[in-house]
Amino acid sequence: MNKTIKNLKNYPMEELNRIKASLKEKGIKIYDFGTGDPKEPTPDFIRKALINAIPEVSQYPSVLGRKDLRESISKWFEKRFNVKLNPDTQIIPSAGSKEAIFHFPLVFIDPEEDKKRVIFGTPAYPVYERGTLYAGGIPTAVKLKEEDGFLLRLDKLEKSILEETKIVWINYPHNPTGAVAPESYLKETIEICREYDIILCSDECYTEIYFEEKPHSALEFEIDNVVVFHSLSKRSGMTGYRSGFVAGDEKIISFYRKERANFGVASPDFIQQAARAAWEDENHVLERIEIFKQKRDLFIEFLNKIGLEYLYPKATFYIWIKAPSWIDAKDYVKALLENGIVVSIGENFCSSLEIAEGNCESQYFRIALVPTLEECKEALTVWEKVHNSLFR
Repeated sequence: MNKTIKNLKNYPMEELNRIKASLKEKGIKIYDFGTGDPKEPTPDFIRKALINAIPEVSQYPSVLGRKDLRESISKWFEKRFNVKLNPDTQIIPSAGSKEAIFHFPLVFIDPEEDKKRVIFGTPAYPVYERGTLYAGGIPTAVKLKEEDGFLLRLDKLEKSILEETKIVWINYPHNPTGAVAPESYLKETIEICREYDIILCSDECYTEIYFEEKPHSALEFEIDNVVVFHSLSKRSGMTGYRSGFVAGDEKIISFYRKERANFGVASPDFIQQAARAAWEDENHVLERIEIFKQKRDLFIEFLNKIGLEYLYPKATFYIWIKAPSWIDAKDYVKALLENGIVVSIGENFCSSLEIAEGNCESQYFRIALVPTLEECKEALTVWEKVHNSLFR
């Protein structure tokens, strides 16, 4: 086995699946706030588009993807962010955003050169680090601080670190905290990456789940040396379809597209046609936002009632919650789990280096607002009883 990765702990979502299976065996009703996989149905018109596109003869799809899909993405991006992208040279359909994020360092990191460092924030989506490790790069986790609004501050890093950096990953709106990046932050980060010849990769799969002002795309402020990653998983309830896109700097996209032919990740034609239908409609997105907002507001009222601290969620369907000061976060989360309320402990979002150095302690945990509204109400009744039983 690859020695670089064999000591990594289990992927967090796989561990949650194990916990849920154990609860099910015990006959405990599960309220799953652990994995970001909403239960709201995929809109009917998207399902019909897929069914109608299934061909009699199935053939290999191309990495470049369907031209009409790329054109629909280009039109959506211009309407949403006021940025014109050439559908033939600046957009690649992908199998969701995760696979594209994972594969990106495999193309752009050369393990034999000095400039092979990859920077990302922590807590974080694990794939930034794991893609770097598989590519032979040097993963560099930067602690995101509450006082900085959980923003990855490149301006606070040493010049020598930035000189060795090939890729910087940012993710706003942020998983797991739900933090949103202001325009000034994106401009400053882009400028630093330009100064040090760093590829800025912006994971933007949560820009379409928002409750206040619309989140920005990094491409609104610069296209040269900037690449963004988008997905229909959250926006359109298509997690199982695995559909998204990569867009940005024409030279980077061209090179990435050429090398992606090696990975076998071209999106099936019928998935692409369902994706086209999704990108061409906004009404279903607004309906989904309203559902998530109702769940968010329900939880905010509850958390205020029982006195738990949290980062106010302006976007995403996550809430980053601090366990009570009078109990260790692990014990609090364990009590919730034992009563069927599945959440993600903050340590699931630590980097492997933090874990190895024993710097992974976190008093936070994350909930994903994925159960139905009625299930959320049921869960909060259970949660309140658990909380009160632990209070001292």
